[in-house]
Parts: sequence; C-alpha cells; structure tokens
Amino acid sequence: MQVPPTSSAPPTAPRRHRRSRTLGFAALAVSLLMAFPTAGSAFGDEAEEVPGGGDLGPNVLVFDPSTPDIQGKVDEVFKKQESNQFGSDRYALMFKPGTYDDINAQIGFYTSIAGLGLNPDDTTFNGDVTVDAGWFDGNATQNFWRSAENLALNPVSGTNRWAVSQAAPFRRMHVKGGLNLAPDGYGWASGGYIADSKIDGQVGPYSQQQWYTRDSSVGSWGNGVWNMTFSGVEGAPAQSFPEPPYTTLDTTPVSREKPFLYLDGNDYKVFVPAKRTNARGVSWNGTPQGESIPLSQFYVVKPGATAQTINAAVRQGLHLLFTPGVYHVDQPIEIDRANTVALGLGLATIIPDNGVTAIKVGDVDGVKLAGLLVDAGPVNSETLVEVGPDGASGDHSANPTSLQDVFVRIGGAGPGKATTSIVVNSDDTIIDHTWVWRADHGEGVGWETNRADYGVHVKGDDVLATGLFVEHFNKYDVQWSGENGRTIFFQNEKAYDAPSQAAIQNGDIKGYAAYKVDDSVTTHEGWGMGSYCYFNVDPTIRQQHGFQAPVKPGVKFHDLLVVSLGGQGQYDHVINDTGAPTSGTDTVPSQIVSFP
Repeated sequence: MQVPPTSSAPPTAPRRHRRSRTLGFAALAVSLLMAFPTAGSAFGDEAEEVPGGGDLGPNVLVFDPSTPDIQGKVDEVFKKQESNQFGSDRYALMFKPGTYDDINAQIGFYTSIAGLGLNPDDTTFNGDVTVDAGWFDGNATQNFWRSAENLALNPVSGTNRWAVSQAAPFRRMHVKGGLNLAPDGYGWASGGYIADSKIDGQVGPYSQQQWYTRDSSVGSWGNGVWNMTFSGVEGAPAQSFPEPPYTTLDTTPVSREKPFLYLDGNDYKVFVPAKRTNARGVSWNGTPQGESIPLSQFYVVKPGATAQTINAAVRQGLHLLFTPGVYHVDQPIEIDRANTVALGLGLATIIPDNGVTAIKVGDVDGVKLAGLLVDAGPVNSETLVEVGPDGASGDHSANPTSLQDVFVRIGGAGPGKATTSIVVNSDDTIIDHTWVWRADHGEGVGWETNRADYGVHVKGDDVLATGLFVEHFNKYDVQWSGENGRTIFFQNEKAYDAPSQAAIQNGDIKGYAAYKVDDSVTTHEGWGMGSYCYFNVDPTIRQQHGFQAPVKPGVKFHDLLVVSLGGQGQYDHVINDTGAPTSGTDTVPSQIVSFP
C-alpha cells in the first residue's frame, strides 16, 4: 500500500564453472537401498494409491455460452469477494470456448477468471473483466490477489478497466481495445504486471506508480509516474528513463509462460508452455509450443487434503492441481521429481503449521510452481518456500525451475512469522512475478508480531527475476548471494512500522538495503528498480540507501530510484553512497540512470 505521488536487451552473462560431483560409497549404498521395498511395503503396508483426475470441486465455476444467468452468478461471487481482503473464500471462474455477450465480470479478492481455450481468442467476451476500487473509496492500492488469464475482450466502451496493485496478474489476454490501469476517478494505484498479452489499443496507466510488462504487444503506452519497465514488448515506448521513466529492453533473456488449464474437446488438460530465449511478443501466435498433460496425470487437490497425501501423489508420479481453498500443512510439500507441475486455481493458499516450511523443491530440472499463495503461520518458519537444498549445484540451464504468480504473505490474515520467505538455492531458476509481503495492515501486524527479517534470498547462480515485488521486511527485503543474477523490474517499500532509527541499524549503516548484492558477488545486473520509504511510526528515520552492491566491473544497475512517500523518513542515497538524498515532504524520486 502506498500514499499518493504529489535499452537494449541484456547480454548473456558468462556461466560459472559448475562443481563436479561423484557418488560416494555411502551415497551409493543409500540409493541402492531406496530402490528396494521398505519393510513396511514388503509386509503389505503400502500406502493406498492416490487417484489422478476427477472433478474440480465446488469453488471452480465452469460456464459455457448457454449457461443461464452468467452475469448473476459472477455478480454473486463479486459481492462476497469485493472487500473480502483477508477472508478464506477462494474462487475460479472458468469459461469454456465460445462467445459471451453482455458480460461485465467484476473481479474481487481471491478470484481468478480464465478462458478454457488453448488460445485467448477461443473464449471471447463482448464485454469486460473489471477491477475498480469503489469498495475503498476510489483507492486501488489494496486491490491485491486476483487474476485474469486466457480471454479475449471486446470492451463495451472500447477500454477495459484493470485497476490493481500487487499480486494481480493479467496474463495471456487479448484486449481488442484499450486498457485503463487506474480506478474510476483516477485515484491512487500501485500495480502491477502484464505478460503474454496483446492490447490492440492504448494502455493508460494514469495514476499507476509503477508497472512491469513482459513479452506482450501494445498499441501504445500512455504515461509513466515513477517506474514503467518493459521487456520483450512490441509497441513499448523507447528507453527514456528518467523522463519519462521508461526502462525498455528489446527482449526478455529467458522466459516460460505460466501453465494453464484448458479443454481439449470434453477433456481437461494442463498446457505447459515451452521455455523461450530472447523472447519478444506473445507466445500464442501460431501453434502453441509446449506440452499438454491430461488431468488424469494430476492429483486434484481439494480442501482437507494433507501434506502426506500430496507428497504421496508426487512420489507416485502425479502432478498437482490445487483447487481454490486454504490448505494447512504440518510437513513440507516436497517436490523432488523433475518436470512436476504444481498449479493453483483461485489463489489456492498454503499455510504451514508448527513452523514447518510450506514447499520444498529438489535440485531437479523443470519444476513449475504457479498460482499459489503461501501464508505464514503463527509459529515462526525458518523458510516458507525453498527451491533446491542448501548447496544445490545442478545445471538446469536447459530446463529451469520456474515460480510464477507465487505470492507470500506474513501477517494480515492473522499473526504470522517467518525468518526468510523464499530461498532459491537451485541454479538457473526463473522467478516470474512474485509479491512477497510482510503485512503493513490487517490482523496480526506489528514490528515483532509478524516478524520477518528477510524476503527473498537468492543463493543459486544464473537466477533471473522478472517482476520482483518484495515489501516491508524487518531487515533485507532481497539478498542476492549467487553469481550472474539478473532482475528486470523491482518494486519495494521498506517496513512502515520501524519503531526507531536504532531498531533498523545495520552495524554502521543506517538501515538494511531493500536490495543487497553480497560483497562476494562478481557479476550481477538489474534494470528498472525502485525502493520507497514511509516510516509512519518514526518519520525522523533515515535510510542510508535503497540498494547496496559491491563496486566491481561485472555488477551493473540501470534505472534506479528511491522515493520518500509524503516525507515520512528519508533516503540519504540511492545505491551505496551514490545518488542524491530525498528531502522534504515532496514525493519526488531520487534517480540514477546507471551504476557504477
């Protein structure tokens, strides 16, 4: 949440020399032992086989053009969810291929809307998919946790309104007109993310403070406030940071679109798009490149499912499709099989109990985590999501693991604690759109009440983040220890509720950087990155810098900014001791074009 505001493609970084490994005698003995039945299975105590496939549960609403009163059913969900910011209801509205007339699907909290065609144009609305901010008096800065995917829209007025902030992806959409990213009345907004979408007309950000658009096509782009970043976008404005504040990369170095559910005749399948390199424009022109997996190869997870059953399904060889709901787990969900898909519908939410890690991914190729919200529990978890074990060293460059629309929340819905939210140990991982949020409002909020020192810690090499939103952590929001890391677009707010200067002191440095690259790192690069402060408990706090990095030839940043929101606290510099301080009460960013 925020107060109101008063290039060319990156080069491919050199790969590190990966450590070679040999299988020692002890490890060989263990692997051989695991290949044989355990004592339990030898005596017939094997766990019951987990079935694949099945129905999608009560909170997936499936429509076709002949469904009666579609508008009434969509309105009923919106009425429940419009202001239900921290509730437990979850919904997915799914539309079979066809044409739907006179639809205005208003989308509230924890609601996803999607077409069930293989391409967006298979499912067409002569109407709108709308997000506005009437519930919050025209302020869109809390329009979180919702999504729109895989639809074509012919907006009634010629322009569709999508006034959102964080954790509200707009993916694989075709808008046959314009797209307005501001609420009615042009109140505040703090989004947002578009990927793999085609907007035939103009995208109008208006009051949007920052936005990231990836691998898409736009007719034109209207304006920019603080940070508008584009990679692989046909029709994007030219590089011009800081005035206007456009950061434009011709292509995205590596990307893989999010898996999605679709209908092949009467059969549900999940399409897993192929990895792209140096991508530009949408992925769905022509024959889609990727793999279709029948629903029968998924464990369709429904509320009440246990971590034990989920893990048994993965070991059995099934993928995971989480239906809309809230899932408590008393042990980690462990995905240690290459190419496993774990896809959530309707912001499916996982809560770890008793301080466990919610999700652990092995150091294997091609795991896809997508569409999941991880909500910290009241007992502190050391980590919430781990990609690869500590010390992971496998080469996954040909088939990386990806996290897409994987969101993390600490507090807000109730007390929650976690030392580090996401740890990425596996090399080559793609982090594509995440919002990692220590809550600044809601229930269970306070400097120690929802204590969370670190947001994202990247230890693996050759990791790429596209659309990295991380906010309000007690110490570093992002810490990067791996080599050859790259980030395209970063949005951050420091913790509002810091009680004093002493509480955030980092040795002889005033405050912990929002984004820190470790001194040991020799190669790192970032584009279009902003950090904001709003120390409303103690407005006298000074933050030494938003960014901290070693001064080395291989460490480069492009288009950085820091902002003091309403003069509540100040930055002394942008990065290290470089860049002018913020000052006074004006929310005017301090910017630098390049570092060093």
